[in-house]
Amino acid sequence: MNLNHLQYFVKLAHLEHYTKAAKDLSITQPSLSHAISALEEELGTKLFEKHGRNVVLTKYGKIFLKYVEKSLDSLQEGIDKTKALTCSTSGVIDLGYIYTLEAEFVPMIVRRFLKENEDKNFGFTFSSSNTKSIIEGLKNERFDIGFCSMVEDENSIEFIKIKEEELVVVVPKNHELSKYKEIDLVKTVGYKHIAFTKSSGLRPVIDNLFKQINKKQDISYEVEKDESMAGLVAENFGIAVMPNIPFLKYFNVDIIKLKSPVYSRNIYMAKLKNKYVSPAVDEFSKFVLRNCKMF
Repeated sequence: MNLNHLQYFVKLAHLEHYTKAAKDLSITQPSLSHAISALEEELGTKLFEKHGRNVVLTKYGKIFLKYVEKSLDSLQEGIDKTKALTCSTSGVIDLGYIYTLEAEFVPMIVRRFLKENEDKNFGFTFSSSNTKSIIEGLKNERFDIGFCSMVEDENSIEFIKIKEEELVVVVPKNHELSKYKEIDLVKTVGYKHIAFTKSSGLRPVIDNLFKQINKKQDISYEVEKDESMAGLVAENFGIAVMPNIPFLKYFNVDIIKLKSPVYSRNIYMAKLKNKYVSPAVDEFSKFVLRNCKMF
């Protein structure tokens, strides 16, 4: 069904006069008559009937008008929404990020970006999750940008390093390991460990550290979120190797610097390769790259 024909139909329904409607639409009267005839033929019913020198809607034309107006209003709303989301001075960036970044990093970087772009109407949606879910969210376009671990063999995703995270050993207050300010990983062997779930991007990093010393974690519990891990450690369910993130100071734990083996724990900005992004998303991505050395 021709969109122009529907718009012509609404105009004629309101003005009830072919000459006036054609003039308002900047088309010829024969063109308008042809459009209405084509609509009536497609629907298999008469939409208008003569009323003196004017035309009025038939019973079925009145029914059809309600749906056409509703559809055109919805279409216009979609057009306006799409333009607002993709113009150079406004738009929404959908962010997905791992749990360790939700308390400090993401609020900080977003606040700085918005401050730098006070003259623009940029907005954000926020969602914290594990790396696996973030990658899936990028692929199904739930997220525009993800902050997460790198995942091997994800050829459709571009990973750009933006920061490093320090790993520490976290133990209950006054634990027998609390005497150390820094520690070799091998000294944690023999204790029960709280570990990240296998869907976490950090789990293979920590597993690899134990492989380097030819040992395995004695895992008593697996959790997804860092807060849960710290809470279990504080209640003496085990010890943990985890990122040294700000909220650890609020738990009843001791934090010990991990001295060896040497490790690299990197955080990446992830996004789909060769995919159109809105000006807002592009601007934010460039901002992160320009400022990543500050994080």
